[in-house]
Amino acid sequence: MTILKPHDSDFRRAVKLVAILNLAYFGIEFAVALGIGSVSLFSDSIDFLEDSSINLLILLALGWSPLARARVGMALAGILLIPGIAALGTAWKKFSLPLPPAPVPLSLTGAGAFLVNLSCAFILTRYRTHAGSLARAAFLSARNDVLANLAIVSAGILTAYFPSIWPDFLVGLGIASLNANAAREVYRAAKEEHRNAIP
Repeated sequence: MTILKPHDSDFRRAVKLVAILNLAYFGIEFAVALGIGSVSLFSDSIDFLEDSSINLLILLALGWSPLARARVGMALAGILLIPGIAALGTAWKKFSLPLPPAPVPLSLTGAGAFLVNLSCAFILTRYRTHAGSLARAAFLSARNDVLANLAIVSAGILTAYFPSIWPDFLVGLGIASLNANAAREVYRAAKEEHRNAIP
């Protein structure tokens, strides 16, 4: 397994580009989510903001000691839970006004998010087997987002044929579950690094 070096300039450039792409699409998806009242888009937009934050933290932490990077990895595991918590809150509010979101904007915005996240996953894929929770957090975030976006597009199509809050609602909960699983994987990797870094 390749060990990621703090001075790996290719990885730095990749992480910086991924952070910029995520921050740019956050604004688009967040605006659409508010406009059509979509649980899944709202959750995914917060995920874009979270991914941008994760990648900026990774950029800062690459030059730190192994012990400090392990601690950042554990913190990133907690950050990965934020979109899931946001999705649960939005889903709860949705029950008070159970109107399905507009299916066309839902699918189109989900498709745009898919293209952005697929690009990010390809950018980061060469680092997915690097040792370290930081590289793992970046790749898992991008990979999970690709799966979530496919589900959002499907929810839009289902909503067009069967007007209901449930496709959007269930996808929002699915995004929460994906992020919880990624958080667990990153935390385990960070704990292992922390153990190895302590003399």
